[in-house]
Amino acid sequence: MRYSFSAGSKRVLMNGARQLLRATCGYKVFLCLICVLSWTASVRAQVDSTYIKPFDEELSLGTYFYYQYTSLVYEREGHPAVTYRPNSPIGVGFSFSYKNFGIGAGMGVRSFRNKKYGDTKALDLQYHYFGRNLMADIFFQQYKGYYKVEKNQEIALYPDIGVTQYGIHAEYVFNNKQFSYKAAFNQSERQLKSAGSFHLGGGVYYNKLTSDSTLTLYGDKKFRNYQLSVTGGYGYNWVLSKQFHIAASMSLGVNFGTVRFPEIEKVEVTPSFLPRIAAGYDGKGWSIGLWYVLNSMYINRYNSLDITFNTGYAQLTLIKRFDHAPKFFKKIRFLN
Repeated sequence: MRYSFSAGSKRVLMNGARQLLRATCGYKVFLCLICVLSWTASVRAQVDSTYIKPFDEELSLGTYFYYQYTSLVYEREGHPAVTYRPNSPIGVGFSFSYKNFGIGAGMGVRSFRNKKYGDTKALDLQYHYFGRNLMADIFFQQYKGYYKVEKNQEIALYPDIGVTQYGIHAEYVFNNKQFSYKAAFNQSERQLKSAGSFHLGGGVYYNKLTSDSTLTLYGDKKFRNYQLSVTGGYGYNWVLSKQFHIAASMSLGVNFGTVRFPEIEKVEVTPSFLPRIAAGYDGKGWSIGLWYVLNSMYINRYNSLDITFNTGYAQLTLIKRFDHAPKFFKKIRFLN
């Protein structure tokens, strides 16, 4: 996650100040939503102990590597679809959990990027929450600078392409007493027997695409829309052995979009797809897990022009668990 700000004139300075203000407000909203979800995670709910069990250890420390991005698929009638990608770096993070409290943070490492894919300026905040009866995804993203791979494997750079997406998506998990997304993705508890669940929810999004010369956007240099989605799907966690498990889920959505708000002139109906997969191994005192989530949605699908945003997040996690935490932890009220 990186934010770049520079100024060379009064106009640029004002624009930069506005962007910095938006980013600061975005951080505040982003953190507030995370706090709300974290609070709901601390509220205990009854579960079927023959299907779900907490780990015996009370303290865990983790490290993880992640890759997050928002790619763009652009297709005009009579022409092949073109995929534009940002040059996003691999990120490194650390996590901590004690009893029911957990926190983690990470940041992209600039030196991990391949320079041949160009320079992408990005502010990318993603939070993927897997709770007892709720799962949610929060997005606050601003990208500038994309590339594509030609048929001859040469790299073409497009510094004029910019993508912005703000949104939140959440779904209620119905069979939350026997099926655990926390076990599949967070590995904060164990799934003892295979189980699945239906889930239902929706989301709200603001999307914007800008291009000075590369893309044709109805005679303008930018295209934006607001979307309201209704989604639903099913997830399943397969317990293959006492230690090894894999999980998969799919949500399908119907999105209602308009280019103006609140003065709605026309509503376009488009589909969205939200697959999630995970695999994990829980050893004695440690765990390793790999998971991936994708939010694929059309922001435009009319007038012979299809535009798709694909927002993805992949994470590899290694967790070490400890039977007992330091004694001073027990004196910290909000941790207990």
